[in-house]
Amino acid sequence: MNSDKKEKTVEEIRKILDMQEEILQFSHFTNEDGIALGHFMYQEAVKKDLDIAISIRRVNGLIVYQAMRNNTNLDNISWMNRKFNTVLRTEVSSLSWFMRLKQNDQTMADKFMDENVYACCGGGFPIRVEDAGVVGIVLVSGLNHVQDHDFIVKSLSKYLHMDEVPRISKSDVI
Repeated sequence: MNSDKKEKTVEEIRKILDMQEEILQFSHFTNEDGIALGHFMYQEAVKKDLDIAISIRRVNGLIVYQAMRNNTNLDNISWMNRKFNTVLRTEVSSLSWFMRLKQNDQTMADKFMDENVYACCGGGFPIRVEDAGVVGIVLVSGLNHVQDHDFIVKSLSKYLHMDEVPRISKSDVI
């Protein structure tokens, strides 16, 4: 690592993740919005030649968009299902949950979260509607978990026309 670059602390990373969720909110979110967002994300994955799976789901579990690029498989679906469960239960991104546990030196077991049901890693992000709360979840699987999260953040930033969204890098998080 470059000695000029200071590694971020867990607390700094958590603040950035919290800011991302605060900034990347929707004014409304319908099933059609979910399809449009999913298609937009898929096109971004094609442009970057990323072999990922993408899913947009309502909090009731309804899958409004799901697509799998080449070299993805049922394991990606399993990861997305577990990330969905994590975001649904915690109402924060799955990477934020990972960092919260890390900051408190806790495990999923400490929170009574079965690792066969929940995933403690990046790649799940809550879809919040201003003044309504979490109404859906964006899921990505196929990259390193921090890259899954960052792909979602970059995609949402572009889709929502939000230029100043702070980001973290793979080197910031284990």
